[in-house]
Amino acid sequence: MNELRIGTRGSQLALWQANTVAAQLAAAGAPPCRIVVIRTTGDQLQERPLSEAGGKRLFVKEIEDALLRNDVDLAVHSSKDMPAVLPEGLSIAGVLPREDPHDAVVLPVRLKDTTNRGSVRLQADLALLGDTPLIGTGSVRRVAQLLNVFPNARFENVRGNVDTRLRKLEEGRYDALVLAAAGLRRLGFGERISFTLPADVCVPAPGQGIVAIETRVDDTRTRDFIARIDDADAAAALCAERTLVEALGGGCQTPIGGLASLVDASTVELVGAVASLDGRRVVRATARANRADAYDLGLRVGRELMAKGAGEILAEVRGE
Repeated sequence: MNELRIGTRGSQLALWQANTVAAQLAAAGAPPCRIVVIRTTGDQLQERPLSEAGGKRLFVKEIEDALLRNDVDLAVHSSKDMPAVLPEGLSIAGVLPREDPHDAVVLPVRLKDTTNRGSVRLQADLALLGDTPLIGTGSVRRVAQLLNVFPNARFENVRGNVDTRLRKLEEGRYDALVLAAAGLRRLGFGERISFTLPADVCVPAPGQGIVAIETRVDDTRTRDFIARIDDADAAAALCAERTLVEALGGGCQTPIGGLASLVDASTVELVGAVASLDGRRVVRATARANRADAYDLGLRVGRELMAKGAGEILAEVRGE
């Protein structure tokens, strides 16, 4: 094995992720990495909301196909883009340490300096948007939860690289953007974050902020290299969150939130939420378990959500 071929999308964030994995593998003694950019269906459908185009699976399918054909040795993804059930023969071999998993509100530069970073003055910060703001986000999960905060808000799809979205904001096409804080921070746009949304306002997407490395199950040599850079804390969190989605039978474009956090060195807390598309119904569940029992924790929270009515909400969402 003279090199490791990394399959990735060609977006700013995807290339940052792939190059970071390559650098960490090199530092861990793996062979040199070569980045192989693969254009996905999701990249070609920039104007359509993901919920209409077929969900975030569109961002990984072609890369997974290349992995199965042995055109690449590993694939690097934003883990929130990955389906709960992977194609036969593929699995997640490792993850990088998690960045800030929360959703971030980005205001125009003229308003940003009036906010207080963090969520100490959340209500005052939210009030800057007015009663009927036009918010740019393509996530049905964010819209469903934010309708509780902004019942009269208008939401419009926004796609493209981060700098493209920020330019549209400054042009006045939106009053605010809601983006993943992790992507903003990783690309050097952390100073544009006006404030982050705590999980009691908007539970993040399962896997948000975690870079996942996918390989063929039988490629033990590549998997051994990846194991050297795997982050155990992020892996446990991702296991709990992905299991939650699987227990709910949800996909990438359903209003499911899930966030696992370490309470101490051995304990993980998982918060799960499912919201109706109109924001009028939100069910939540929280539980804790030993880090080694992350899979069972995801199942337990998923079952509690189902018992509280999540199944009916998700059935309505899929029907719509």
